[in-house]
This record gives sequence, C-alpha cells and structure tokens, in this order.
Amino acid sequence: MELLSGLAELLSHIEGYVVDLGASPWLLLAVAVLSCIDGFFPPVPSESIVIAGASLAVTGDAAWYFLPALALAAAAGAFCGDLIAYRIGARVPVERLPGFRGRRGRIVLERTRLALRRNGTTFVMAGRFIPVGRVAVNLTAGAVGFPFARFRIVAAAASLLWGCLSVALGLAAGHVLGHSPLLAMVVGIVVGALAGFGVDRLISAVGGRLSRMRTHVPGDHLPLD
Repeated sequence: MELLSGLAELLSHIEGYVVDLGASPWLLLAVAVLSCIDGFFPPVPSESIVIAGASLAVTGDAAWYFLPALALAAAAGAFCGDLIAYRIGARVPVERLPGFRGRRGRIVLERTRLALRRNGTTFVMAGRFIPVGRVAVNLTAGAVGFPFARFRIVAAAASLLWGCLSVALGLAAGHVLGHSPLLAMVVGIVVGALAGFGVDRLISAVGGRLSRMRTHVPGDHLPLD
C-alpha cells in the first residue's frame, strides 16, 4: 500500500509540474514523452495532462498553432507507446508480466485474444481510449500475431483520434466542463469503437473487392490455343 501511495503521489507531482510549464514547447515535449510511456505503463496520467494543457491554452495567451501542435504531440507519443507495447507482447510472454499473472489478468488476456481474432481493428481503436485496457490490447495484439502492418495503420488512426479528442475535451473543459478525464474515457471509447467499426468494415470491403479482382483477372477465361 505504501508503494502504491508513493507512486500516486509521485505521479500527482509530475502532473502538477507538467501543467505548470504552461502553453510552451516544453509542455509539448512532456506530453509526447508521457503519452509514449502511458502506452506501456498505464499509471502515467497522459489524458489528464493533455486535457489540462488544452484548458490552459484557452484561458492563457497561447499561439493559434498550440492546440494543433498539442494534439499532434499527444498522438505521436501515443503511437510510439502503442508500438512499444506491441513489440513487448511479441517478444515477452504476456502471462508473466505484472498485472496479468493472476486469475483476473488471465481472464482479461483470454477475452482480449478472442476479441482481436473476431474484430481486431475495432478492438484496437477502442482500446486506445481505455487507460489500462490499451496496454492489454496492444500487448496481446503482439502476442497473438495480429498483423503488424495493419496494427500500425490502426494504431496511428487511433492515436490521432485520441489526441484530437483529448484536446477537444480540454477546450470544452476550459469553457464549460472542468477537468473530466472520466468523460474523456467514456466519450473516447464510444467514438473509438464507432471509428474502429467503420475502419474494419472498410478494410473488409476493400479486401473482399481485391480478392474478387484476383479471381477474375482479365484473360483468365480466354480459350487456350
């Protein structure tokens, strides 16, 4: 308990220090680094920092390009963190990692494996918006051999969507809502799941069309001499 309490206090200090940087390039760098670490170490408070940074930009005297830069910094860091988690899952037995050794951890991993096999794109997209779930999803994607080329595309889209949504919620927080990481997570899960469903259907449709084109190549039915 003392360890957890100390970790929570340390993370709180980190969050406060980062927010104190204000709307500056140093904040963008901090957001990118923390978003990356959050991809494979969930206690890092990346969402709340992005939202708080956007709120500061609204109430402070930030340049017009700061908010787009903040979204891109968050997305770039998140994308790198997701790739690292995937690589860890591909090379390290996930069942041996802390947090996945117990009965609950094994259940989460097994459900994640099944979901990735059935509808991987939607699951990876939605997982980006769940602070702990994203780590389980990306680790398991690497462990079960989810195609890396496809994972990169989905993770990039999910990270960009996550960055933009976090900044948008920060804008709303600056005007109306106040800091609400929980709202960011809930809205993000819904938006991410819908976006993932659409991307999954698009990939399936394109893949099916390409498959049909391969089976009906012009000249296949020409009579042989």
